[in-house]
Amino acid sequence: MTSSPRLPTGLPRDVAGPGPTGAELRRVTELALRRGARNIAIGRGRSAAAEAAVREFARRWETGGGTVLIVVTWPEEAASWLRQATRLAAADPDLWIMAGPPRGWAQMTRRLLWSTPWQPGRTLAFAALGTKRAIGLVGAHNLHGLAGATADGGTWTVCDGNIRLAKRGSDATPTAPAG
Repeated sequence: MTSSPRLPTGLPRDVAGPGPTGAELRRVTELALRRGARNIAIGRGRSAAAEAAVREFARRWETGGGTVLIVVTWPEEAASWLRQATRLAAADPDLWIMAGPPRGWAQMTRRLLWSTPWQPGRTLAFAALGTKRAIGLVGAHNLHGLAGATADGGTWTVCDGNIRLAKRGSDATPTAPAG
């Protein structure tokens, strides 16, 4: 990444959306298991929807025998997000899981790209982050391999500078190895 990790000022603030759907939670869990992950690190924004997604995902993950190494929260506005990015990346999990409003997530993700060994291809995210707007705030060319679930249980993957969607039940789900 060649530009500053901070986004320009004056962007619209995100409005918190609904919490995760059951289909979305099932799909993120399934994708993590398909990648062979056992130890995960979770990053999230401070919205109620992100908190609900992470709380339920972590409960499901740990009930299934997986380990949550760390949960790092980030603010929508910060001086640099360096402290949060360093903590999240330092966990060095099999897989990172991310949830939150797009603007704060983009700031955090830009810092991860700029300052840490974090890898988008070892990251799954919830539906709110799998949009052209959210991905565009970071630049799809910076996020190759980032994948996640849609609210209806489908999947999305960033590949070749674009977001590719696969409907629920499709065979085109992201299955790249975690490492």
